[in-house]
Amino acid sequence: MREAIKAATLLAAALALVGCSSVKKSSVAADLAAPAVQVYAAGSLREALTAFASDYEARTGQKISLTFGASGLLRERIEKGEAAQVFASADTDHPQRLANRGGWQAPTVFVRNAMCALTSDQLDATSATLLTTMLRPEVRVGTSTPKADPSGDYAWTLFHKADRVQAGAYAKLDAKALKLTGGADSPRPPAGRSFYAWAMDQGQADVFLTYCTNAVAAQKEVARLKVVEIPPELQVGAAYGLTVRSDAPLAVSVFAQSLLAPPAQAVFKRFGFGPP
Repeated sequence: MREAIKAATLLAAALALVGCSSVKKSSVAADLAAPAVQVYAAGSLREALTAFASDYEARTGQKISLTFGASGLLRERIEKGEAAQVFASADTDHPQRLANRGGWQAPTVFVRNAMCALTSDQLDATSATLLTTMLRPEVRVGTSTPKADPSGDYAWTLFHKADRVQAGAYAKLDAKALKLTGGADSPRPPAGRSFYAWAMDQGQADVFLTYCTNAVAAQKEVARLKVVEIPPELQVGAAYGLTVRSDAPLAVSVFAQSLLAPPAQAVFKRFGFGPP
């Protein structure tokens, strides 16, 4: 009886999405019996999307398979033929590139994030002094890898903004930045540890520019770390783009649409993401 209720719930959602008059119930039911929805998603979405997918499975009975990684690397894997059906990127550029190639829908922004600085407890940096601190020769600045990971691209956008605040800042930051994660060959943390908490705990950087959601999670893991807000003149907003294969089964589209609905948005908010 419980499974029948779950199936009926998802069936109703699907019919509401596409319109009862345009889809036969037998066709919808066949789609809902399909294998797990294959979702490729930015690593910064891991906690929030895992929590929502677990709840979604419990409510609907539809299985969700999650694969996380740097958005640029995931896009390359998809282009090489991996069977992703939903792509949730930390930017809109990578999903748009899939759409431009054909076979994928134009991306929709479904959540937003911002950049923060995760700093060592040995630094006395504030939002007002962050740029001066990062420019000090002895301060090591960690970032993600540009092009492979949007967080790295956002960091370099921040560097360009810094140059407008202080001439020559871009060249200094570009030269000293340590691309510690997001690349194909980047080291992985031990099992059960987040990369940012582990890297800072190991002293790999003094300042790490990453998403605020990552920084807050790292501070929860290693309490002595500090989270410093990026000043307004340097802040870079991160818009996360969602795209779906054009020929995806209905169950895939239903799940993708659910990420924009209030229950999912409430979960994203709980983990520090902003609304689209």
